[in-house]
Formats: sequence, structure tokens, C-alpha cells
Amino acid sequence: MNDVSATTVALLGAGSWGTALGLLLCRNGCQVRLWGHDAAQIAALRRDGENRQFLPGFPFPSALAPTDSLDDALADATDCLIVVPSHAFRSVVNALSERLPEQIGVAWATKGLDPSTEQLLHTTAQEVLGTRPLAVISGPSFAQEVAHGLPTAVTVASRHADFAERLVGLLHTDRFRAYTSEDMVGVEVCGAAKNVLAIATGIADGLGFGANTRAALITRGLAELIRIGITLGGRPETFTGLAGMGDLVLTCTDNQSRNRRMGLALARGLSVSAALAEIGQEVEGVVTARSMYVMSRKLGIEMPISEQVYRVLYEQISPEQATRALLEREPKPEIG
Repeated sequence: MNDVSATTVALLGAGSWGTALGLLLCRNGCQVRLWGHDAAQIAALRRDGENRQFLPGFPFPSALAPTDSLDDALADATDCLIVVPSHAFRSVVNALSERLPEQIGVAWATKGLDPSTEQLLHTTAQEVLGTRPLAVISGPSFAQEVAHGLPTAVTVASRHADFAERLVGLLHTDRFRAYTSEDMVGVEVCGAAKNVLAIATGIADGLGFGANTRAALITRGLAELIRIGITLGGRPETFTGLAGMGDLVLTCTDNQSRNRRMGLALARGLSVSAALAEIGQEVEGVVTARSMYVMSRKLGIEMPISEQVYRVLYEQISPEQATRALLEREPKPEIG
């Protein structure tokens, strides 16, 4: 493991997940500069000594310093971790390309696609940041549980083995286990697609369809995830690991998941805008549903569950109509 005594992490994104990872890094001995673009929010973090809006009840240690200045966050940073919503990812890496020394690698815990191009985030990062080490952190991990120090396991995927090991050293504890992988494609596909499928599961549960339906949606959703993941170059074993099946089950079955809650709200008859307002935080599956639909169409891949989520969100069909469309599909072999 790394000696983190001289480690300063620029942690870009002051939502619940960014804050939870900041607390974890501080517990491991890192100095953390927690950046957010909203000056009023950052002022509140400094005043309150905690993130009362997104992760209340967890006081900031002295090693965690909120800032709304990207230059201040990056000054003398030894590491950079992005935890912004997917729609902001490209603008953040653009800003980094002008400020961050080339020898510093960039990691992210953002789960989604680049909505401006419908491409995986590492492709965007490569286009903007060049050949520096890149990594994605993903897996079944709710911010509240990480902040509480409950046992959690994630995957750190990078094509630079040394960089992956460095990140594991920064994150790993007896309560937070980090495993390495080289499959950035597979890990990113899993992190994006599972949010869309969680909306579908929330809709089904909200309509009262029961545990049988939930299990079927998760299983057939996993088949969709594997189908597009393999086509894009992901490794089969990734989809049954922490970033794949692990995160899919978590997000589809627990109401800590904003995406699942989105589906539940839609099943109650709320509009998309009303459901988003009720949840009050980013719901990545909403943006990702559109990108995943466009990507699957371009690739000629059938993703019927994800497609119906897209139609509910963007074509104003009702949850009941979406369910009927799935049930009326022609029978076919399960495998193949």
C-alpha cells in the first residue's frame, strides 16, 4: 500500500458520493480539497462543517477543505478524483487539461456516458487528457454506508497497473476493499447501464408486480448489459463481478438508489420533472437512458428494457404501456 502521508487529493464534485469518498480518503490519512462549482454550496459546507444538503450528519475532519476554486483545489495536488455528474464530466476534464500537470493521473467515480457524444467516459478523457494514466472506480456503494464506515467493495479499473495500485492504496481499508481490473470498458458499461435498469425495476415494483418480476428484470437486464458491453469490448467476467452484477442488484433493490426511487415515483404517476424535484439530486439513469438508447440503435443491439425506460422518460408513454410492450414481445430462447 502507498504511504499517503504526503498525499493531497483534488476531489472534484461535492455531492453525496464525492463527500463520502472525501471522508474515506481523510480517514486514510490524505489531505482532501473538495471542489464544487456552486459558490453558495461551498460556503455552506465551510459554515456547517458538513454537507447538510447531500450527506448530513458527517462532520468534516480538518483534512477536508471545501473550495469553489478549481485552481486552489489542484494546487500542489498529487492525485485527482472526479465525482461530478456525467453531463458535467467533459467540461471538468477540459478544465483539467489546462491546469493539471501531465504526470498526474486522473480517476473518476462518475457512472454514466458522455451525453454530448454517447461514448464511454474514458474515451472522452483520452480525447481531452491524452496519454496520462486514467482509471474508473465503480461498484456497489451507497454514499451513506461508506460515510458510516460500513463494509463496501469496489473495482478500480485502469490500463495502467501502477496507477490502479496507487488508487487502491489510497482507498483500501479493513472496511472498504478495492480490487483492480484492466477492463475499463466493461466497468464503465456496467456503471452506466445499471442505473437505467434500476429505473425499470422501480417502475415494476411501484406498479405492484412483485418479487418474481423484479428478479426477471434484473436477470434480463443483466443480459442487456452484457450484450452491449461485449460489443463495446468489455470482458465477460466483469459483468458478473462487483461493477456488474453487484452494482446492478444493489441499485435495483434498495431505496437508497435514486434511480430506483425515480422508477417508483413514475409508477405513482409523477412526471419526470416532478420526480426529479422530489428526489432533489442527480438521477444519472435519466440522462443515461437517452445515451444508451442512441448507442444501442447505432450498434444494432436489442435492449428492450432500457428502450422502454427511454420511452417513458422521453416519449411520454405511461409505465403501464411500457410494461405491456415488454410483456407482448415474441417468445425467444433465453440464451443466444
